[in-house]
Amino acid sequence: MSLTPFRSEFARTIFNQKYRHESADTWDELADTLATDVCARHMPIGDIAQLAQYIADMKFIPGGRYLYYAGRARKFFNNCFIFKSREDTREDWADTSWKHESALMTGGGTGNDFSVYRPRGARLGATGGVASGPIPKMMMINEIGRNVQQGGSRRSALYGSLNWQHADARELISVKDWDALPIPGTSATFGDAKRADFNFACPLDMMNISLNYDNAWRDGERLNEIFMLNVREALRHGEPGFSFNFDEKEDETGRNACTEVTSADDCDVCNLGSLNLGRIESIDELADIIRLAQRFLVCGTLRAELPFDRVYEIREKNRRLGLGLMGVHEWLIQRGHRYEVVPELHEWLAVYRDASDAEGAAFCDRLGISRPVANRAIAPTGTIGIMAGTTTGIEPLFAVAYQRRYLKGGTDWHYQYEIDGTAREMIDRYGVDPDTIESAVDLAADPERRIAFQADVQDYVDMAISSTINLPQWGSALNNEDTVKPFAETLARYAPRLRGFTVYPDGARGGQPLTAVPYGEARALQGQEFSESYTDVCDLRGGGTCGV
Repeated sequence: MSLTPFRSEFARTIFNQKYRHESADTWDELADTLATDVCARHMPIGDIAQLAQYIADMKFIPGGRYLYYAGRARKFFNNCFIFKSREDTREDWADTSWKHESALMTGGGTGNDFSVYRPRGARLGATGGVASGPIPKMMMINEIGRNVQQGGSRRSALYGSLNWQHADARELISVKDWDALPIPGTSATFGDAKRADFNFACPLDMMNISLNYDNAWRDGERLNEIFMLNVREALRHGEPGFSFNFDEKEDETGRNACTEVTSADDCDVCNLGSLNLGRIESIDELADIIRLAQRFLVCGTLRAELPFDRVYEIREKNRRLGLGLMGVHEWLIQRGHRYEVVPELHEWLAVYRDASDAEGAAFCDRLGISRPVANRAIAPTGTIGIMAGTTTGIEPLFAVAYQRRYLKGGTDWHYQYEIDGTAREMIDRYGVDPDTIESAVDLAADPERRIAFQADVQDYVDMAISSTINLPQWGSALNNEDTVKPFAETLARYAPRLRGFTVYPDGARGGQPLTAVPYGEARALQGQEFSESYTDVCDLRGGGTCGV
């Protein structure tokens, strides 16, 4: 079988292991099956055929749940669900658990804003007791996620947040400092155990966490104690992240697991697909792909099954379309640009914004349904980006060559050496020197360039961008106690143009999937599969890097 359209054997392996099934034996068959399955009731045959071709050519790739459920009996096409705890009551506390479990069992990740719950130690008037606070509830959801294998096929993806002024915000900031948490009855910490066994259960280890920053923060003293503690802990361990919500979007604190879809409503839903700029040949072709991609996502709001009634109600009300981007850095490399939003990219982004707004509204009007309240959200596109052999989301190329770690058979960790598919294309097709290609590892020394890039793209996105900025290891010359305040000042300056922000310091967590390696080493060992006799890939190289 030819590798086409895959750029590497590993990319084809991802397809075979995750998405290939009886209704889709090849990528082309999956493209045809998916376009027909989702759109047959609402689009003409010619448009469906052209849409299927764009998917087959990997110029537009729907979210992973679309790919997985294409042609299957159930239609759980949505990647994630967005919840907000609505009342500080026992009933809402129990309902929150039920909502997450119901959604996770469909294969979708979940996010939740827990800010409504009273803080730890507050008096309970009806019973005379004291409140446990929101963090124990977050831990309950964390354990639901640990024990629900999503859709029977993957680990749960979770997100939780609190307002920065919540009385328990300080506790949330430190809750994942596992090195400061001793395991009772031992001399070890939770951090020690996690590094020795990535599957060891630690507090909130299944959940990404953030603090929500609103108008009161933006208009007040930004470098307050909570924000500075948040920055310091993020630079040390990568969490908590930052959720920025200002002006008319101040109430959009609900986020999906990867945080790119935002909502003010409880029980909203993601609806994701990504344009692959690395394979789109012209700005005119971009506009045509957007036309069909938006129609596909609208059809998805009519076709996808959801876990319970309120999610259907909110989807009908909001009809969010999460059209995103990937291959952005490949697009820049093709044109000889460094990692920045150059004038030509601004032109492409303007088409992305204007065409998606126009088509989302026009197609819904034609079908006689509610218009989408938002049209664009840039997901991390980790798996589908690697399968397409391009740079993920708006991220720079992680590394020209890397070691990728993965779970095989549900129990055994394996790894392979890979030359990044995008880097290979640039090296083989255009003769680019691998040592001249900028990567996330290189840009870790210049985080403001990453922040500025995200802000420039966010100007064209009406929801949010999931992007993680790689940083040097905590305690190194470029990431230490002396860099906390300058970093906080920079982030606070860009915050009004951001919707979310996360960092990943090198080596911050065990079990990291990717580790940069020299190009020559990966070239010599590529294609071979190795079985680990230990659990932490960071032991191999003294630190790996997540965030793609």
